[in-house]
Amino acid sequence: MGQEQVSQDRRVSIALAGNPNSGKTTLFNALTGSRQHVGNYPGVTVEKKEGSFEHDGVRIHVTDLPGTYSLTAYSPEELVARNVVLDEAPDVVVDVVDASNLERNLYLAVQFMELGVPMVLAFNMSDVAEARGHSIDTDRLSELFRVPIVHTVAHKGRGLSELKEAILGVATRTLPSAPAAVTYGRHIETELDRLGEAVERNMSLSGRPSARWLALKLLENDEVVLEQIRCKADDAGGVLQQVEH
Repeated sequence: MGQEQVSQDRRVSIALAGNPNSGKTTLFNALTGSRQHVGNYPGVTVEKKEGSFEHDGVRIHVTDLPGTYSLTAYSPEELVARNVVLDEAPDVVVDVVDASNLERNLYLAVQFMELGVPMVLAFNMSDVAEARGHSIDTDRLSELFRVPIVHTVAHKGRGLSELKEAILGVATRTLPSAPAAVTYGRHIETELDRLGEAVERNMSLSGRPSARWLALKLLENDEVVLEQIRCKADDAGGVLQQVEH
């Protein structure tokens, strides 16, 4: 989406993601204020929270995804979070990271990177990280991940303007919008290439997810993707044989 289209439509959609206890809901409330409503996702008892705010004349619609540690789809919350990103294709995913617990929180960020979605990382609870003596080289991390990183303290309203600027920057492609590729070493990458080619030959794919992402999930034995291959692939047996190999 180019700057001209955003200016004309004056609407951007974002998904707010993050681990439980990362301060994601506090950030959602800080961004949207009273402009929010709560419902449920169809077919599951998972709460759906949506809201909006305006920045530089652009209306930004926010979906607050369920708190989740991964996108592996072992739980209803994980499956909902993954499906929103895949099916609704928000313009930007804002992954809220507990800056005082980076190693655990960045696992989810890596999974979004694998999906190749436009992303901003909000390093929240930055005051807690500083109090614990953590010094984070944000510029270097941003360079490695190829995504903007903004320090926030949601309960104090710090970093909100910078975060809104980064969201619009990624949505309009004036900031990097394609995260760095995650690589797994020569042997796994070779098999991912082969399996991705088999998926591409046997599936009608457009947009998200990519053949590579489906191949990766097949190697992880992801039941949802396995079922998708069984139901939709032209030669499901051949693809699954390649997975087994």
